[in-house]
Amino acid sequence: MIKSMTGFGKVAIHADAKNIVVEIRTLNSKQFDLSTRIASLFRDKENEIRALVAQKLQRGKIDFSLYVEKNENPAITINQELAKSYFNELTSLSKSLGNPVDSDIFLQVLRMPDVVSSPQEELPEELWKQVYQAISDCCDKVDGFRIQEGEVLAKDFVKRVKLIDSLIDEITPFEKNRVEVLRNKFISTFKDMQMKDKYDANRLEQEMIFYVEKLDITEEKVRLRKHCNYFLETMAEPESQGKKLGFIVQEMGREVNTTGSKASDFNIQQIVVRMKDEVEKLKEQLANIL
Repeated sequence: MIKSMTGFGKVAIHADAKNIVVEIRTLNSKQFDLSTRIASLFRDKENEIRALVAQKLQRGKIDFSLYVEKNENPAITINQELAKSYFNELTSLSKSLGNPVDSDIFLQVLRMPDVVSSPQEELPEELWKQVYQAISDCCDKVDGFRIQEGEVLAKDFVKRVKLIDSLIDEITPFEKNRVEVLRNKFISTFKDMQMKDKYDANRLEQEMIFYVEKLDITEEKVRLRKHCNYFLETMAEPESQGKKLGFIVQEMGREVNTTGSKASDFNIQQIVVRMKDEVEKLKEQLANIL
């Protein structure tokens, strides 16, 4: 299975006279990178939230929001004695400085520390259970989104890997002609150097065999094909294996590069360039796989 690291989920519940909304957005990242915006009522539960999200979503850059919309006006408390004290002191200060005393002092008093406050709300255990389940459900929605995105990417991966595999077969006809081309090139060089009939044909044949063996790309082709098959097998595993697929593509790239360096044939090198292009596209897409 292939899962993208891009995902989105949103769950809203109504509980304890509150509308509570959980929202999660995810992007690709090499590590688990979670940023949170949590309503003050649930701030003490942040560690549990982080543990749950990490367990469910595993990896990626994750933006988590938990906010509360209350259906009733919040209760507030005014410390009247403190307000009177602020008012008297500010009035006295204004008079002593010759500053006109007006109604603005009352507005200033309301902004002073601890004059207006709201009581600290405790989180009922039953409400937390409902919110915890909402967070879990939201993670499941993100996971479903990731699976859908992964299915699209998987089709693209299969297409590119099968193209690389088919390009291996396109190399074979040009590879067979290489030996004869090299032989004619060597003999032509000897003739140009006026060395006709002055060389040992058997020794030339031995040197050519040695040279051709050094340029032989049979093993590279075999290994590349095995890597292609292994990539497709890994894609079919139950869990998403983004990192493992990345390692396989690295090995595919090594075999393609070695094939290109040994090719000594323009036609093969053109095919290798096409292979490299597909390998690079695979690498780019795999950066977004879980």
